Amino acid sequence: MVAPKRKISAVITLFFVAPFVAEYLLGDLPLKLLLVVIVMAPMYGGGAVLIRELARRAGRGWPTMLMLGAAYTLIEEGLVGQSLFNHDYLKMQMHLLDHAYVPALGIGAWWTLFMLNLHTFWSMGVSIALVEGLFPAEAEVPWLGRVGDAVVAVVFVLGAVANFGIGYKQNHFVASHTQLLSAAVLSVLLMGCAFLLPARRPRVGGGAVPSAWITGAVALVLGMGVMSTPPLWGWGAVGLLLALDGVFLGLVWMFSRRTGWSLLHTLSLAAGGALTYGVHAFLQKPLLGGLLWGRISNAVFLAIALWLIWLAARRVLRYQT
Repeated sequence: MVAPKRKISAVITLFFVAPFVAEYLLGDLPLKLLLVVIVMAPMYGGGAVLIRELARRAGRGWPTMLMLGAAYTLIEEGLVGQSLFNHDYLKMQMHLLDHAYVPALGIGAWWTLFMLNLHTFWSMGVSIALVEGLFPAEAEVPWLGRVGDAVVAVVFVLGAVANFGIGYKQNHFVASHTQLLSAAVLSVLLMGCAFLLPARRPRVGGGAVPSAWITGAVALVLGMGVMSTPPLWGWGAVGLLLALDGVFLGLVWMFSRRTGWSLLHTLSLAAGGALTYGVHAFLQKPLLGGLLWGRISNAVFLAIALWLIWLAARRVLRYQT
């Protein structure tokens, strides 16, 4: 059975929104490298579509998707890009692993946790929530059949292989067999645990739910806290990141169980996360290109994010009324 055109549109949108959020809105890639999205989309977009499809087809929700997002992090940063193990990632002398370094594992605790935040909550979480807001009527159902999912899986694998090749050409680095095996095993374990979580249940909890404006603002504040945590604090930075994650997840768990929680609230969290990236991009030095071109790129990408948020909010409000 061919999926309806609207669902196919949702898949294509998520396929490109994920790399947009992960690399461009974050500020890592400038406007003049926009065509690089063709290389990034199979891995980022393919991963986001697969995560969403697997969770929705199994009748599960955000806890499963977030855990699958964590597994994705280990695949991208542990097996493909291998930044979790590389002391001189991309030959940029950023010393990413020096902060809260764990010699026995050959990783930096801060960098590992920071990557888990960026890919789990932003690359996957924000992207999926934004696109589900753009297609509210189809937000909780699969968008593809099993054949379509298989095609996306192949695209994802090919994208991962291509990005590994590009990364190796830049770094000439391969992690140890033990490190690679550990990342692979942990990723598989996270995937398995994601489907051991309880299935979604109807919201029955009473109590008030904050407005979507408030939940979005809280997501923005906590997100800026994550992005602004100084890595030089070492284990203190690790502790602060864990505290911010705990507060965010705790608040979402508490309020999302109540009957007043809606798709608009979920969208507001994605909006707060997207705005975190868009605003923080102006506070960091561009990784590629000059400052002027970097700031122009930041402004354009933030404007695109604001448009996507506005459009999604408009569609969700129309759907819920």
